[in-house]
Amino acid sequence: MATIIKRGKSYRATVSLYKKGEYKRETKTFNNKKDAELWTLEMELEKGRGKNIAERSTLFTDFYRNWVETVKKNDVREATFVNYKRTLVVVDSLFDGIQLKHLDDIIMQKKIDKYAESHSKKTVKELVLKIRGSLKYAYARGLITNDFGHLLKSKGKELPKRNIPLSVTEFKLLRQYCLNHAEEDEFNVLVALALETGARRGELLGLKKEDIFEYGIKVRRSISPTNDDTQLKTKHSKRDISINKDIYQILVNLANTKTDYVFDWNGFRQAGQLQRLLKQLDLTKTTFHGLRDTHASFLFSKDISLDFISRRLGHNSILTTQQYYLELMPEKKHQQDADALSLLNDLSL
Repeated sequence: MATIIKRGKSYRATVSLYKKGEYKRETKTFNNKKDAELWTLEMELEKGRGKNIAERSTLFTDFYRNWVETVKKNDVREATFVNYKRTLVVVDSLFDGIQLKHLDDIIMQKKIDKYAESHSKKTVKELVLKIRGSLKYAYARGLITNDFGHLLKSKGKELPKRNIPLSVTEFKLLRQYCLNHAEEDEFNVLVALALETGARRGELLGLKKEDIFEYGIKVRRSISPTNDDTQLKTKHSKRDISINKDIYQILVNLANTKTDYVFDWNGFRQAGQLQRLLKQLDLTKTTFHGLRDTHASFLFSKDISLDFISRRLGHNSILTTQQYYLELMPEKKHQQDADALSLLNDLSL
């Protein structure tokens, strides 16, 4: 039952709620009676629809933590759940003391923008995506009156790209060096296989002897430095990747010296090893994931179909390949620039 009481020049509206066996009250003050009546009507309608109005007084930080630890824990793979848990400290800091009923896109955007001042756009985007998911769940449970998550924007610092594809020339040089020095260090075999397949680092570290076939590898698991979860990133990550005979032979030679996993995980220090190798060969600085980008860009530069590249990389769809991996090799870009100018020049003839 809702009541409206005039108090001086304002109107205090009260709605009775039922929460966990006890009756609670939700109150709000308005400057005029019409707004108070409209609010109480909306609250009564929400109650009639079965919306959990009483829970709207829950702190967003408490709701978000509960959502992560109960809903997402059973909804995502272990490695992804670790990323969700990392956001708990951020959410606790940004939204301390704010109840669900007091949240809207403006309040939340201001908090996120403050966070963006000292973080990269990529980091902010990942946080916003998780917050949007929690708000969608809150709306479905009737804990907020509308789902405003889609209104939130991701800002942040534009950091220099680290996953830089090597040029065709650098690709050939690095590949040949690794083949020529495969017996000296198994890390060279790992780099050669990364360039050859475009597989993720964790997928390569997850290779076992039985995953090698003539001529190719079976991607069936992925090793993570943060947890024991060996599941692949997506269902499309499970795939067979063909390789050349020279790569196949050095891989078989290495596998014959092992009993289980082909590569030593080496404390997951491959990033540092790669930097030293690139510096030694005076090549462009990139990351291990940059070798994956190099593989994809090289195939694209040779006019290999996008569908084939997408399946080889284990992407969910071609759209993923287009969005993240369609990096032109420098040589290919220069050639396309020349071709474009030549076509435009023909128009004047």
